[in-house]
Amino acid sequence: MTPNVLSIAGSDPSGGAGIQADIKAISANGGYAMAALTALTAQNTQGVTGVQAIPPDFVARQIDTVFDDIRVDAVKIGMLANAPVMRAVADVLRARAARNVVLDPVMVAKGGDRLLPADAVVALRDLLLPLADVITPNLPEAAELLGTPEITARADMPDTAARLLALGPGAVLLKGGHLGGADSPDYLLTADGGTWFDGARTATRNTHGTGCTLSSALATQLARQGGQAVPAVRAAKAYIAGAIAAADRLDVGQGHGPVHHFFRHDPAGDAPQT
Repeated sequence: MTPNVLSIAGSDPSGGAGIQADIKAISANGGYAMAALTALTAQNTQGVTGVQAIPPDFVARQIDTVFDDIRVDAVKIGMLANAPVMRAVADVLRARAARNVVLDPVMVAKGGDRLLPADAVVALRDLLLPLADVITPNLPEAAELLGTPEITARADMPDTAARLLALGPGAVLLKGGHLGGADSPDYLLTADGGTWFDGARTATRNTHGTGCTLSSALATQLARQGGQAVPAVRAAKAYIAGAIAAADRLDVGQGHGPVHHFFRHDPAGDAPQT
């Protein structure tokens, strides 16, 4: 049965990140994509020029209306602009007993700027992390959640993941892309133990929306894999690796372009089949 996957996130009109990327990733991984908007943005491949948050009660109404009519097999949570929106999302997901929830804690911009005020960081940590089956922070986001300096070594990732797991999520997928080097190590920690997912780094500047894409693929795969984190992460990682490897086939924008969400259906006929 095709899983129904709801993304709760902001809009990227250029199509590379946010709701637009989520819909593509969910679809490419065999899910039926649904969306509840939390914010409108004005952005392109070169940056964000404006953000307009959606009122919290209307965010909640979107989610409730979906649940009223449709079986929701998984939920991906992305950009939540402020603490009131986070509280609204947490309340409705708790009331609906949402399952296979993947939280991508969008907290730090690629340039290093913090995207959330202090009260929103607290709301994210205290209200949403305990509702998540998997969280997918990168290293700067992990540091922000823990209130500690950003780690700079692979050897520190298991301890950081353990500290995040203690905050209440079911599992932590700590992304190590910020470490640099030829490889990009990710570390999954569940109650059953830790698993490394290593991958070669692809030389491309077209990486816009990778976090959105991975988390949406993971939510879909969790639904498809019966909530089992290890095979779901393995499938989602293979998908994002292929999407990044094929990113240069696209010609989108003059900055950091998007990954190729539908590389497996590339009409060129020679897209990677990971």
